[in-house]
Formats: sequence, C-alpha cells, structure tokens
Amino acid sequence: MAEPPRGERAVPFRGHGFVLARRRFAAPLFFFGMIALWQVACDRGWISPLFLPSPYAVLLAFRELIEAGTLARHLGESLFRMGLGWLFGTIAGLFVGFLMGIFSLSRAIGQPVVSALFPIPKIALLPLLILWLGIGEASKVTTIVLGVFFPTAIATYSAIDNVPRNLIRMAQSFGLPWNAVLRKIVLPGALPGILAGFRISVSIALLLLTAAEMVGAEYGIGAFILTAGNLMLTDQLLAGVVMLSALGLGFGTLLARLERWLLRWR
Repeated sequence: MAEPPRGERAVPFRGHGFVLARRRFAAPLFFFGMIALWQVACDRGWISPLFLPSPYAVLLAFRELIEAGTLARHLGESLFRMGLGWLFGTIAGLFVGFLMGIFSLSRAIGQPVVSALFPIPKIALLPLLILWLGIGEASKVTTIVLGVFFPTAIATYSAIDNVPRNLIRMAQSFGLPWNAVLRKIVLPGALPGILAGFRISVSIALLLLTAAEMVGAEYGIGAFILTAGNLMLTDQLLAGVVMLSALGLGFGTLLARLERWLLRWR
C-alpha cells in the first residue's frame, strides 16, 4: 500500500461487509465453563441434587443406560420414527412447495390451505390420528410428517419467489427451454432458502417426536424422559434431555455439511 503524502492521514478501510470471523473455541469454552459452574454449585450444596443433579451424576446415569442397553433401544426407536417422518414430510413439502412456487393455479389453491392449516399445533392432532390410525407407529410418524410438511412447503415456494426475476427473464430471452431455466437458475437460486427450511423442519420434527413418544410409546427418548420424570429419577431425566440436545446438534452439523457441499459453487 502506497504511503500517503506528507501531512495527510490515510483513511482506514471500512468496507468489511459484516464478514463474521470464525471463533472455533468460543462455544466449547462457554459450554465447559457452564458445566464447571454447574458442578461446583452442586458440590457446594447450592443446588439440591433432587431438583438438578450434578453433571457427574448425569454422566453416571449415561454409563448405566449404555451398559444396560437401554440407551440404544430408546435411541434406535426415536431415530427410526424421526427419520421416516422427516423424509416423507420433506418429500411432500418439496413437491407441493415447487408446485406453489412455479404454477399460478397451484399457488392460488395451495397458499390459503397451507396458511390455514400451518398454525394448528400438530401435537393437538395426535389424539385424532390415534383414533384413525391406532396407537402404533403410524400415528406418531404421521404427526412428524405433518409438522415437517408445512414449513418445508412454505420455505420452498418462498425461496422460489426470492430468485431474481431478471435472471429468469434473461435466460428466457436467450431462448433457454423451460426445464433448463428451472434446473440452472430457479433451483440453484432457491436452494439456500430450501436448506434453511430444512433446519427449521428438523427442529420441529424433534419436538414433535418427543411429544408423540410421551403419548402411548413404550420405547423412545420421549417415553424414557416421561418415565424418568414420573419416578423422580432426575439424573436419568437430564440424561434424556442431553440425548435430545445431542441429536439436535448432530442433525444441525449434518445439514451444515450438506449445505456446504450443495452450495460450494458460492
């Protein structure tokens, strides 16, 4: 950089564009600090172990669950229900969202229906679904499907709406066929919004999974947490809560890697 003339002051560069710097150790240090503070509070008797057991007690509860095979059984049932419900809900939401985003008739019909049904708490429909489908897996998976479908459909057609129209008009002016415009412009432009919708739908699926398993399920993380709470086994209850947190963190990490792979062209 050239030196400014004598007697003049260089103007600092301010156009950083809100670029966020990576802080790799900030989150781990924060969490370890919170856990250490929690352990100290329990060791000194500031917190009753009946209401909030120490992290060490929760770790021991984890070890007991792993050795007994209970953790694998509950986790396997939950992953099966959530994976099935999220997959079907996402496929249906993508299909309907694309129709609403591309075709005027589909949007005229679908948008009022989606807007009317989306605010209904899906867990409130679980008793009705149990009446229709029975108390088995179908009612629980359908609850997750409904919870995932609506945010995915809304995110999809909203992402298509946000694709710059000047790019679409430019492609059409060059004579690109309809399917090429859809494949090369609309889909890449809508992909970031669709992936953001995936993050929301995964969180909703995890919430609905836990609530559905608390109603008539023998195995699953939600059923395990409910049983531990009824028996006042707070260490096992918190172990179940930590499992849910770990699941959410794991799904978020997988989606972040999927996003980096699909959006590597950016």
